Amino acid sequence: MIPSGQPSPATRADGSPLRPDDITTLALDDLAEGADWRRPVLLDADLVVLVTGGHGTAELDFRPLPCRPGTLLRARPGQALRCEATRLDAVVVRWSATALRGLDVDAAADVPAHRQLAGEDADVLRNEVTQLVVDCRRQPDVPAARALVRHRLAVLLLRLALLPPAPTGGDAAGQRTENATFRRLRHEVERGYQHTRRVEDYAARIGCSVRTLTRACLAATGRSAKQVIDDRVALEASRLLAATDEPIARIGRRLGFPEPTNFGRFFTREVGLSPGAFRSARGGSAGNGSPPARRG
Repeated sequence: MIPSGQPSPATRADGSPLRPDDITTLALDDLAEGADWRRPVLLDADLVVLVTGGHGTAELDFRPLPCRPGTLLRARPGQALRCEATRLDAVVVRWSATALRGLDVDAAADVPAHRQLAGEDADVLRNEVTQLVVDCRRQPDVPAARALVRHRLAVLLLRLALLPPAPTGGDAAGQRTENATFRRLRHEVERGYQHTRRVEDYAARIGCSVRTLTRACLAATGRSAKQVIDDRVALEASRLLAATDEPIARIGRRLGFPEPTNFGRFFTREVGLSPGAFRSARGGSAGNGSPPARRG
């Protein structure tokens, strides 16, 4: 029985019904939509990818990740994904931003992008994914079945969050303080990187000194706060250049560079290639094109 005033498990927290396409399962090749992964795809949904066969490489935000049976990838909206699809078989679980709203899955927010499962963990998580696939295909229009899928996905993410983390050294209490400050910076940068790259602006938003912010960034990444901010801008530029045909000048304006020359100098300094050369190297055309097409 559902307590009075609580949403049904088959609805989102805002009261709207959970659609059958809010959580889906598909094959790896389906993500490329027949393009044979010549270019990365810009994701518009959350993904868990479990490799079931073959050996190859997945590239998530231009970071090569080795893949073999038991490899699990966690990708998020806005990221650029490219796979050696012809060499890999995988099950993909995809869900919309609102699919898990109202469920307590905050603890799974920091699931790493790449894990190689082994032993009991591999067996448990493989079974979770397999059952999720079965449940997604069974009676997708039945509210109770959609509620079951929603909770199965939450369980899968929580199991991923419970996998043992990589060991770390140093002062644990000090690292917790630094990591909290760094997490706040990352949150603020996500909200504001298109408008400002000034460390002082982010320090003011967080309520700390520039020195504290830089110390937290150095502890978490080995890079200064300014470098962390510029890295985020360069990453977004790389995503749009590689996965879309949006004109380079428009990409620059979206990222806070009114003048194309300033954007070109910034990108060349951060990435080591001009925007046009980077796009060409990733399988695109250096010329103008159409707006971005996002795929999940």
